[in-house]
Amino acid sequence: MEQRISLITLGVADVAQARTFYQRLGWRGQEVEETVFFQAGGMALVLWGRDKVAADAGLSGTCTGTGAGTGTGGFGGVTLAHNVRSREEVDRVLAEAVAAGAEITQPARETFYGGYAGFFADPDGHVWEIAHNPGFALDDGGAITLPDFGRPSPPV
Repeated sequence: MEQRISLITLGVADVAQARTFYQRLGWRGQEVEETVFFQAGGMALVLWGRDKVAADAGLSGTCTGTGAGTGTGGFGGVTLAHNVRSREEVDRVLAEAVAAGAEITQPARETFYGGYAGFFADPDGHVWEIAHNPGFALDDGGAITLPDFGRPSPPV
């Protein structure tokens, strides 16, 4: 198996509401058969009905419980990271998310790795980290380049 992620699918309670949220963040998607696809750099984010995702994955009836947001079924153990180029951009993106309807779950703060990050949950409870990590280079298109973790980092 190649080391690559092609799609991240979020099972949502209401596809239209979720699409509106991401559009308010400035994302543009395409809807096909009650499924919304967003090009996100070299990968795609997909919004699909939670029950349909569960059924497709053979998990029907396992999405129970309560949590933040409408019909979240509790934290599913998935966070999505969006890395940016500066601390100021972290603050800006978090403010845009709140304006679009997100709930801040962790305000932006200094991180243990020398960066700056905060977290928000979308209306379905999916958790996003917005991070500035000076050790992770971003190209002009926003693609991340992971450092060689076996070598010491250069001084900042």
